[in-house]
Amino acid sequence: MPDAIWQKSSYSAANNECVEVRADAEAVELRESDAPGLVLKADPSVFADLLRTIKAGELDHHA
Repeated sequence: MPDAIWQKSSYSAANNECVEVRADAEAVELRESDAPGLVLKADPSVFADLLRTIKAGELDHHA
């Protein structure tokens, strides 16, 4: 996926501290802009499940 472009979160601060994501049919990759060498890779269906869980507030008790 080296040709895929990293996209910044719409919640990013102006100081460039943000989460970035890129995806293709086989994987979704996430990284923190201030640590670009550390990349989390997930299957697209697993990432979609994570997003649904977060949006439903099912992880709020960990905050």
